[in-house]
Amino acid sequence: MIKKRLNFGQRLNESTETATTSSMDEKIEWEMRPGGMLVQKRAANPDSPAPILRLRVAYGAVRYEISVCSQATFGELKKLLTAETRLLPADQRIIFRGKERENGEYLDICGVKEGSKVILIEDPSSIVRRAIEMRRNAKIQTAHRRINDVSMEVDRLAEQVTTIEKSIGNGKKVAEVQITTLIEMLMRQAVKLDSISAEGDAFAQKNLQGRRVQKYVETLDVLKVSNARIKPVVVTTKWEIFDPTPPTTTAHCHWELFD
Repeated sequence: MIKKRLNFGQRLNESTETATTSSMDEKIEWEMRPGGMLVQKRAANPDSPAPILRLRVAYGAVRYEISVCSQATFGELKKLLTAETRLLPADQRIIFRGKERENGEYLDICGVKEGSKVILIEDPSSIVRRAIEMRRNAKIQTAHRRINDVSMEVDRLAEQVTTIEKSIGNGKKVAEVQITTLIEMLMRQAVKLDSISAEGDAFAQKNLQGRRVQKYVETLDVLKVSNARIKPVVVTTKWEIFDPTPPTTTAHCHWELFD
């Protein structure tokens, strides 16, 4: 009688190869979250709602406790931490179990449980970026303040230009030194504007004030020519001659003597 031997090793190899092939044939599906984050698609199971986890967050010497869905991603956790730490999600780095976690990783898949501790640190590049931004903002504020000072001075000088313009328009001659001094004062404001380093809105304000100064200087140049054509008014005084006062009659007093 001939017995057939079963090759269990061969069967095991075939079974392993079949399982490997079937797992390779499975496609990983991805989904786009509303915030624009690309994460691995999870199987929907409406009958079992995801539990809410309460996590401990260490940020330097400060400690936070935050509630988050167990099926949330680390990117969504960063958005929740923004309200507490004022750090933008792009400036946050979350460490869990000694490893930095990516935005698309899920909390439960990475082993985050109730009471788990995560470490939050600020991205070093964001610190440098913020320092540069602070210096830039300080520079812009300084430029705005200096331009505002020039604007107030130009407003004051503009009133004098208007006064001179009215006087010359009415035919009244103005001292030439008054016009020349006013032109010099306006040119000083133009030099101040040239020394201000500005960008963005401050640059537009700087150009606006520069055009104002140029306009008033050109107006004074025209007024200077018109003022030179006005003949000065000569005031003559007429004196009236009166006849001399006739001499007054001397009054004589008569005195009466009594015993």
